[in-house]
Amino acid sequence: MHDPSLADTLQHRWMNEKKNVMPEIAWSQLRRRFAPGFEDVLDVGVNNGWYDPKSLLESLVFRFVFIPWLQAELDAYMERLNNTRKRADRNKILPHGVPNDIYEHPEEYGALNFKINVLPQHIHQVRDIYAPPDHNVFELVPPDFHALAMQFYHEIATPPPPVARENVWDIYLAILHRFEQLDTLYQTPADLDQRWGYALTMSRDDYRDDIELLPNLEDLAEGAPDGHIYHGGVNNGRGMDAGHIAALDQMMDRDLPLPHGMLDIVEVDPPMADFSDDNNSELDVQDVAAELTAEYV
Repeated sequence: MHDPSLADTLQHRWMNEKKNVMPEIAWSQLRRRFAPGFEDVLDVGVNNGWYDPKSLLESLVFRFVFIPWLQAELDAYMERLNNTRKRADRNKILPHGVPNDIYEHPEEYGALNFKINVLPQHIHQVRDIYAPPDHNVFELVPPDFHALAMQFYHEIATPPPPVARENVWDIYLAILHRFEQLDTLYQTPADLDQRWGYALTMSRDDYRDDIELLPNLEDLAEGAPDGHIYHGGVNNGRGMDAGHIAALDQMMDRDLPLPHGMLDIVEVDPPMADFSDDNNSELDVQDVAAELTAEYV
């Protein structure tokens, strides 16, 4: 246990409003900077009649081709965002710099380290119990379909072309055409159709497979005598303790200079600039924060 005081308690609790402003800002920026161009790419296939979500075969080929590609693009967006120094704001007291560098070396930016290190084997243990990797909910497409699709993909060219926005629909159509030829020569058995369709059923928005809460767990303790309820955070929601304050005092005593160039105004191209929405890409964090705050008022 990383926090023995939480043993035998139900540790999930819905948070109050205005507790997730920073994630909302990140999501809003993703929608403005990343999503518009990719939505245009997806619309090409729909508008040309190449993809019908109601078609089992087209849906499976779409999942095989597009989801890994989009995930790779999102991973690249994340890597660039987390390794790019943001434009400095002299009105902010939060650290300025490259996010990953701040995360790994908070002391270099006059900040304390509140990370709780969790051993990988503990994560794997919990995953194997509650989310086993071999469960079919984690299958993008059924294994036998994946084997055929991968074979058809490698038949397109030698070596097979890497998937990119310029050719993603060409690859989709090439694989789809080979499946249609296969279906013409060898009629797809009904049981295969049913098995392949089950993967899509599980991914529908209206699919439900309710999981009951673990039994015999108690609610989280009330925390402080004044009735404040534990919501997580620093020192189990009680704020900084004497050790944290002492660490801050040591930083002040050392009077460490700010990292060189920390307050320089740095202009960087927004990630995925080619796909940015020109009408909205200039909105900065302050604008988005103001919008979000207004929604809660």
